[in-house]
Amino acid sequence: MEIHKYSFYLILFIISLSSCRDRNVTGSDAFWASLKQFSITDFEESEIPKIVGINNAKVELCDSKGVTNGRQSLKIQLQKDAPSTGIEIVPPKPFDISSFKDVSMVFEATNTGTTSIHLIANVHNSKGGSALRSVSIPPGETNSVFFQMEGEYMREGDMRDYPDPWSTNSLQMKIRGGWNKTTFDDVTAIYLYAVKILSDKELILDNFRFVETPAVSDDYLVAWVDKYGQNAKVDFDGKITSDEQLKQKAREELEMLAREGSMKGRTKFGGWAAGPKLEATGYFRTEKVNGVWSLVDPEGYLFFSSGVANCRMANSSTFTGRDFKNNASLLRDPDDVTPEDSKGMIRLGQEITNSSFVAFPERYKMFIELPAYDDALANNYTYRQEHFLSPFIRGEAYSFYQANLERKYGENTPGEHLSKWADVTLDRFKNWGFTSFGNWADTVFYHNEKLPYFANGWIIGDKLKEVHSGGIFGGVLPDFFDPEFEKRAEITVKAIAEEVKDNPWCIGVFIDNEKNWGIAGTVENQYGIVLNTLLEDVRQSPAKAHFAQMLKNRYTTIQALNKAWQTDFKTWEIFDQGIDIRAREEYHEALVQDLSACLTAYAKKYFQVVHDALEKVLPNHLYLGCRFASWGFVPEVNMAAAEYLDVFSMNYYEEGVGDKFWQFLEEMDTPAIIGEFHMGTSNGTGMVNGGLVHAASRQDRAHMYKNYLNSVIDHPYFVGAHWFQYTDSPLTGRAFDGENFNIGFVSNTDIPYPEMVEAAKDVHSNLYERRYGSWSSK
Repeated sequence: MEIHKYSFYLILFIISLSSCRDRNVTGSDAFWASLKQFSITDFEESEIPKIVGINNAKVELCDSKGVTNGRQSLKIQLQKDAPSTGIEIVPPKPFDISSFKDVSMVFEATNTGTTSIHLIANVHNSKGGSALRSVSIPPGETNSVFFQMEGEYMREGDMRDYPDPWSTNSLQMKIRGGWNKTTFDDVTAIYLYAVKILSDKELILDNFRFVETPAVSDDYLVAWVDKYGQNAKVDFDGKITSDEQLKQKAREELEMLAREGSMKGRTKFGGWAAGPKLEATGYFRTEKVNGVWSLVDPEGYLFFSSGVANCRMANSSTFTGRDFKNNASLLRDPDDVTPEDSKGMIRLGQEITNSSFVAFPERYKMFIELPAYDDALANNYTYRQEHFLSPFIRGEAYSFYQANLERKYGENTPGEHLSKWADVTLDRFKNWGFTSFGNWADTVFYHNEKLPYFANGWIIGDKLKEVHSGGIFGGVLPDFFDPEFEKRAEITVKAIAEEVKDNPWCIGVFIDNEKNWGIAGTVENQYGIVLNTLLEDVRQSPAKAHFAQMLKNRYTTIQALNKAWQTDFKTWEIFDQGIDIRAREEYHEALVQDLSACLTAYAKKYFQVVHDALEKVLPNHLYLGCRFASWGFVPEVNMAAAEYLDVFSMNYYEEGVGDKFWQFLEEMDTPAIIGEFHMGTSNGTGMVNGGLVHAASRQDRAHMYKNYLNSVIDHPYFVGAHWFQYTDSPLTGRAFDGENFNIGFVSNTDIPYPEMVEAAKDVHSNLYERRYGSWSSK
């Protein structure tokens, strides 16, 4: 069987290379060729150009074999499990492109393998600016790729990406992470790389150049969203064209779910029915069995949490471009314990909608049809006021997803379509083999006793004092030594406890999300929280007061501290008022040790306060931490967390779980869970961005999903992984931050992606046997 499979891939590969030789692979160059160009390198010299550097990769010149223009290309062997692997192009003096109005970087890329390559590019200028993009290079193909560095069509972050601005056959590199508009008069460095890939891969690159791009048409973004929230200018499999079609698909799916039912071999709570029976406590717990960490369900069966996060209406709305003059009643309560992006829909009364006006005409014109305020679907309007990347921070929003549910299931009684949505979601997940929800499940699922879930909360409040970690995203965190933080923590966990009501179907609790603790590496990035807090006055900063007392206890005299730190502070009073020790040429060992101790104390305070608050009101449920971000955590915080967490959680957006990055779990010896991961594609979906990890196609996305989840199942420290998220993002960006990603198991018309459904069934049907081997109930 395996021989036939690999023979099939080999045949495909040979055919693809052959077709590349026969066709004009720079056919997309028919578009680029007539435009003003600046050549970066074409690899036609006898040696690799000196401007090309190597990063955890092997490179060599190779025969282009007619696949691209010219005789030679650059072949790159990308290494698996490396933090990053690729090349860099750094000229001795900046490339001058100041004469270009709008500019793209263009190159050819050949993927010689049988799996896609998620290629990332980072371009820098002499003013410290940069732009980050990524693209999936399909297996066995040669494509032209363009990286739009600046252009008139690129707006100020109302969406994370935009439709392709021109009709070409090229692959567009998509915005990666946050929106960052940068002007490029020159380029000082170009970095191209893959990150933490699961297997070695080979990539051939050629013909790097800068190209002055033409203007886009005036109607580029006009009327590109239809009444269902779909891309009106692109056709794709599964696109909805009528209400009746939507209802018919619903009838067909309901019949299938009733016929097939739930996946077999599961216990009441979703555990392994054929596995060993351990101690039953009536609640979920953890246990290390035969060297493998596991969750144990309330009845004592081994349990692995495979779930889908964000099953709720929050984050399903997108700004329409309208606002209201009468919006005072919509402004949020400063004492609220729930961030706005986690809130559901806000009803808009007639006294509010009567004051509607078009605040952003260009955005409003994107939509072909929005319902009138007296239409039956007008209850899917809401109000949002916390967009943190856009030029507009508040305004009317609309949930196409919820409106499509209402079209699909009807609304004979108030909320009927949402009740049906909840029932169908449960039936889907049990049929697809999921064992739980991920984080951010709607509370409507908490007490139906059909699928385990995780509760969640945030410790927020306008009265909380803050500290700053600096670094990427300019991290702002609460001052955990502020007495107000403990008060807010107790308020939050009490609210969670009231929702959970000691329910055994609740596995545990996540508190907060993706805090920016710092970045391991340089002293400034790793200890930014402490360095920035030391700037403060002890009378204004409880954290600074705690750090100062720690240091006074250790050194007693300011002279002793100066000797250890190689500083010259005159008195402790001066130290207390605020000191700046950032950007030093050298950080002495004693100073670094003290910074580390202060950061450890700060992190311990956070996890201790939250742990203790949860222990008072939810003693039977697991504490799973704050879902670390892989870009914002450091060793001191990891070890501090290990003292208080039952399960370590991290959102990890890569191809899968490798070995090197996760070695710290062995030192902690704590079970871990993936709080978020996803893959997406703009190919065949009508969406414009594949999210944080790109796939080449819908089928490739399903393949990558299986590889990721299997890599977690095979790891002895992981007890679960949660896909983010249930639905695609709105095409025009979720109201909170403009994310418009193809990352759903279902589209914005609530149509499941069949490739993802089949992938989920395939992995889940063998989940427990794969993880726990030949164990049986005996």
